[in-house]
Amino acid sequence: MSAPATPARVAYPPARRAPTHPVRQATSRTGYVLTVLAFLLPSAIPLVAFVLAPMVAALWISFNKWNLLAPMTFIGFGNFAKLLADPTTGDVFLHTIYYIVGYLPLVFVGGLVLALALNTALKGRSLLRGIYFLPVVTSWIVVALVWRWLLSPGSGVVNTVLGFVGITGPGWWTDPVWAMPSIILASAWKDLGFVMVILLAGLQAISPDMYDAAKMDGAGWWRRLFSITIPLLSPSTFFVLVISLINGFQVFDQVYAMTGGGPNGASEVVVQQIYDLTFRYGRAGEASALSWMLFVVILAVTVLQVRGQRRWVTYG
Repeated sequence: MSAPATPARVAYPPARRAPTHPVRQATSRTGYVLTVLAFLLPSAIPLVAFVLAPMVAALWISFNKWNLLAPMTFIGFGNFAKLLADPTTGDVFLHTIYYIVGYLPLVFVGGLVLALALNTALKGRSLLRGIYFLPVVTSWIVVALVWRWLLSPGSGVVNTVLGFVGITGPGWWTDPVWAMPSIILASAWKDLGFVMVILLAGLQAISPDMYDAAKMDGAGWWRRLFSITIPLLSPSTFFVLVISLINGFQVFDQVYAMTGGGPNGASEVVVQQIYDLTFRYGRAGEASALSWMLFVVILAVTVLQVRGQRRWVTYG
C-alpha cells in the first residue's frame, strides 16, 4: 500500500508592511518631542534663566571693561591677560587648592568612619544619623559664626580646653598661618553628615553574603574592609569626590563669614576674589574673566575624574 502523497506547499508572497505616511510619521515624531519638552520645561526654564544665560552673559562681560555703571568697553582678552599677569590670581588659586587638599581627606575619612559605625547594629543609630546630618542643613553663616566663637584665640572653647592640658592654642582665624586650617575644620564638620549619608547608602547596597563568605575564609575586619568594602564602595566614593571637589573650588560662604579673606589675604580664595573684584573694586569684566577661568579648571578636573574612574571604580 503506497503512502499518501504530501500536498504541495503553496508559496505566498512575503507580507508587506503598510507604508507609513510621511505626514503621519512627522506628526507622531513632533508629538513625542513636544511631550518630552512639556516634561522638561519646569526644569529647563530655571536652568536656562539662572545658569546658562548668566554664564553666557559673564562670558561676554569678560571681554569688556565694565564697572557696573558706565557703558561697557570691549577690550578682547585684556581681562584674561591682566589676571594672568597679576600674582594675586595665582595666590587665590593656591589658597583654594590648599583648602581642597586639607578638606577633602578630612571630610572623606570622617564620613567613612561615621558611615561604618552607623552601619552596625548600634542602639539609637537612627537618632545619631539625624544628629550628624543636622549641620548639613544648617545655614553656613550660623555655622561660621559658631566656629569663629569656638576658635576665638582669647576666650574660645578650643583654646580653653587646650589650656587645661598645658597646650597654648594658636591664633586660629586671626593668624595668617592658621586661618585656612580654621576654615577647613569648620567646613569638614559641616559636610561630614552629607558624606556619611552617601557612603552609608553605598554600604547598605553591599550584600551581607560577601562578608559571610569572607569570614568563612578567615578574613579579618581589616581584610574585609580593604578587599570588599572599599572596592564595592568605589561608586559612592567617586560621587563624593566629584561633588566635594566642585564644592571645594567654589568655597566662599565660610571664608566670607569667618575671615573675609584675611588676615592679610592669607585665606582669600577664588570666589572671594571674584566677589571683591565685582562689588568692592567695580571691575566686573575681570571678575567675569576669573569666573570663567575657574569654570575651565573645574571642568578639566571633573573630566579627568570621569576618565580616571574606569581604573578604580567597581560597578556591581
